[in-house]
Amino acid sequence: MRDDHRHMARAIELARRGLYTTHPNPRVGCVLVRDGAVVGEGWHRRAGEAHAERIALADAGGNARGATAYVTLEPCSHHGRTPPCADGLIEAGVSRVVAAMIDPNPLVAGQGMARLAAAGIDAVSGVLETDAAALNPGFIKRMATGRPYVRCKLAMSLDGRTAMANGDSQWITGEDARRDVQRLRARSDAIVTGIGTVLADDPSLNVRLSPDQLPGVESADYLLQPLRVVLDSRLRMPPSARMLSLPGQTLVLTVAEDLDHGVALAEAGAEVITLPGQRDALDLGAVLDELGSRQINEVLIEAGPTLAGAALAAGLVDELIVYMAPHLMGDGGRGLCHLPGLEHMADRIDLTISDIRAVGRDWRITVQPAT
Repeated sequence: MRDDHRHMARAIELARRGLYTTHPNPRVGCVLVRDGAVVGEGWHRRAGEAHAERIALADAGGNARGATAYVTLEPCSHHGRTPPCADGLIEAGVSRVVAAMIDPNPLVAGQGMARLAAAGIDAVSGVLETDAAALNPGFIKRMATGRPYVRCKLAMSLDGRTAMANGDSQWITGEDARRDVQRLRARSDAIVTGIGTVLADDPSLNVRLSPDQLPGVESADYLLQPLRVVLDSRLRMPPSARMLSLPGQTLVLTVAEDLDHGVALAEAGAEVITLPGQRDALDLGAVLDELGSRQINEVLIEAGPTLAGAALAAGLVDELIVYMAPHLMGDGGRGLCHLPGLEHMADRIDLTISDIRAVGRDWRITVQPAT
């Protein structure tokens, strides 16, 4: 059992190398061990390329026969862009497969382990399952609910302000924290913002780190820009917006039916989709459904207090990441979230702090909704 944990921990370490590159596939690592020695390793690099098991088998060659395969996610049993990994392990002659967790994808969901067992391979799961699941919160949630995992990023002063009274907000946090946000963007499949942020700041919402600043990103070809999503209920997005001139895709979601303006945005490079909602607000559940249908696993909300508050109030945020800077911005500054209707202590939104760490001179606080 101790060896199982040690080798699975290595497989999880390998899987993390795909943190920024595997969308929409899960991050998966694999280690092959024979007679106590590691004979092959691999991790999934990006969609369309070989899965972790196939890479580890190629690394091991003939030494795979009789080996134990440690894989962070149940080997697939269906044909997608690549052939089933379960078949590859059977053909290679491995004697045992240890999976950290069963694949939540209904196309697999235990069938890979069953196929291995039917071939006479000792197949077990559940080793370091929690650690393996933490690699793929978006993939797991999308398979279970059809919606992506939602992070909301905010930056504030020590007294909880996100901007001065005149709207000035650059920069609340330091360079280290801003670089950390770039890594959050890089691991996200989509970045969501509101039209108010676009009109006020004209943001780029792109990843501005080079491959050598992101572990596991072997070249610029592997670094995909996240989908930029603008919630624009009245379709006020200017065709001249900076993000429309940058590499990557921009999706504008609206409830309006201004076809002329929609055509202008399309000509500028945006995709415009009409979703349910009211004049001043889209249905955020419908937004997540749309993104889930596009195989978006992880969403990062980077927006002002109105959209952030609406997502929190609707219970749609899975993880809130707050960067807190060591300065004071005064009573006139703007608050962290717009949450009308919270008048009594019983109305509070209860959260659980899961991590606090220093990022340069600032602090990053990670919280989840209390269960």
